[in-house]
Amino acid sequence: MSNEQLPATLLEAARYFSDPDTCLNFMASFRWPDGVRCPRCGSDQVTFLEKARVWKCRGKHAAQKFSIKTGTIMEDSPIGLEQWLPAIWLITNAKNGISSYEIHRSLGVTQKTAWFLLHRIRLAMQNGSFEKMSGTVEADETLIGGKARFMHADRKARTLKKGRGSAGKAIVMGLLERHGIDKSQKVIDTLDYDPKKDKKASRVKTTVIPHTKRKIVQGEIRAHVEPGSEIFTDALASYQGLDPDYMHQFVDHAETYVSGRVHTNGMENFWSLLKRSIKGTYVSVEPFHLFRYLDEQSFRFNERKHTDSERFMDVVSSIVDKRLTYKELTGEHLPASDPSHN
Repeated sequence: MSNEQLPATLLEAARYFSDPDTCLNFMASFRWPDGVRCPRCGSDQVTFLEKARVWKCRGKHAAQKFSIKTGTIMEDSPIGLEQWLPAIWLITNAKNGISSYEIHRSLGVTQKTAWFLLHRIRLAMQNGSFEKMSGTVEADETLIGGKARFMHADRKARTLKKGRGSAGKAIVMGLLERHGIDKSQKVIDTLDYDPKKDKKASRVKTTVIPHTKRKIVQGEIRAHVEPGSEIFTDALASYQGLDPDYMHQFVDHAETYVSGRVHTNGMENFWSLLKRSIKGTYVSVEPFHLFRYLDEQSFRFNERKHTDSERFMDVVSSIVDKRLTYKELTGEHLPASDPSHN
């Protein structure tokens, strides 16, 4: 299906995906544009069982029957496509996120089901093949967690006993690759001006880190930023030593927040958006699940130049070969190969 045929607004999407047959045809044509194939053996010798709304492979192997959900984030879900697809549209295009209670009320499912559904969609938002950043990159870290003045007296006492205001909070590190013309520059060399670069959006990559020691923060930079790039940070001592691999400059926030082109205002802007969505929409996020909310907000930030339908299709195109069970989500069973749980 071409982008011209896709719904452009939430109202159009709700109407378009209200019919189960339309949803099935949409997903089948998108997933198998050259004809339906068995997700287990790859054979195109399949028969559609109309009554059960599944296909049956003629190949000789176990589990010959399969549905459109097989091998996707929707596998084993009793929720119909007419609820799944609007949910993907909602979370993909809600600027400040959408809570499980809102999905519960809007789609007529239980809050527990909506919560599980949203986390599986966040898995599809995860970008596992993020190419290395280059050019000018900002690096910064922030704390995510409740403020002591809002805590119950007992919890507040336990938290403050452990140390300063950072106690009990999760540490998140972010990298932002700048694009566009830096408006802090007073003079722009017209010979170097590239209008394509001016229109390209900056992008971020975020991760939860255990602490802010040099090994961790510099390890993240070296893993995700090309050598030779400019690195702008604050005055945290852990960033010292990036030279000569990178052109590192920092700004001391005790003195100023901007020194010419050297600042971390791009990452600070992202932290503001992230915390606004957590505090205003999700209210409270368990540290165990925090990386999933980072995936959601990073995806929405990186794709902000796209239309609603383009963002929707970006997520739909990423639902295959991803699986998240309820036991994995709740920590009853963690796959050893998933580094996000470390």
